[in-house]
Amino acid sequence: MSRPSLPPPELRAYLEELVRRTSAVCGDRLVSVLAVGSLALGDYRQGRSDVDVTVVVDPAPPRADLTELATTLAHPALPCPAAGLELVAYAADFAARPSGEAGYLLDLNTGPSLPERASQDPADAPAFWYVIDRSVAHQAGLPLYGAPARDVIAAPDRPAVLAALRASVREHAGGEGHLADNRVLNGCRAAVHCRTGHWFAKRRAGEIVAASEPAFEPLITEALRSFGRPRAEAAVLPAEDVRAFLAWVAARVEEAAAAAGV
Repeated sequence: MSRPSLPPPELRAYLEELVRRTSAVCGDRLVSVLAVGSLALGDYRQGRSDVDVTVVVDPAPPRADLTELATTLAHPALPCPAAGLELVAYAADFAARPSGEAGYLLDLNTGPSLPERASQDPADAPAFWYVIDRSVAHQAGLPLYGAPARDVIAAPDRPAVLAALRASVREHAGGEGHLADNRVLNGCRAAVHCRTGHWFAKRRAGEIVAASEPAFEPLITEALRSFGRPRAEAAVLPAEDVRAFLAWVAARVEEAAAAAGV
């Protein structure tokens, strides 16, 4: 699937205002604003997907400025037309080197379907989310302002990515706070990345695994069908089938880690 050169029309005014407000707070410190996640991979679904944004600054702003940035971007001060906004800000010197750490300056979650969160302490959350996001950003980040993704975001090395995938699969196997279809499709994306070293959109990864693993094809097909609906209408998938699939994914991650010597 080719990724878009522009965000979807329904998000463009919102993202333009997000960039304007970010620039107003950060000023000359602002290096880059990147769309990542489903927007970068060409799989954004209105009513289902979050807007994922990475901000790079140099030097790091004072904590008061980061608090102001979170406040000015928070829903409904800036009404989010998507399920939510997940924005992470990094200092340029951190983002420019491979790392298995969270390392953020600000992690903001806000929007109609997200619990509000504005953290300035990278110890507040597991590092794996940020490692995976930076890996996706390096591969496919869509510039909204400033420098291209590959100029400012280093790709985490393979051991760090595999460790992040291991933790991600463990998190999804627990099931708390995650829709079942998202757990399955994130598992597909992890398995395909282990096989190819490339990030695919969740739907495309699901299609790849469904075609190659007939035993899981019915579960993945239902997850894909559910993923096309708004979050409130997501299907309840058989818990035992989801657990069995994620155990299979975990085994694929361990195989890749063994092959990489980690």
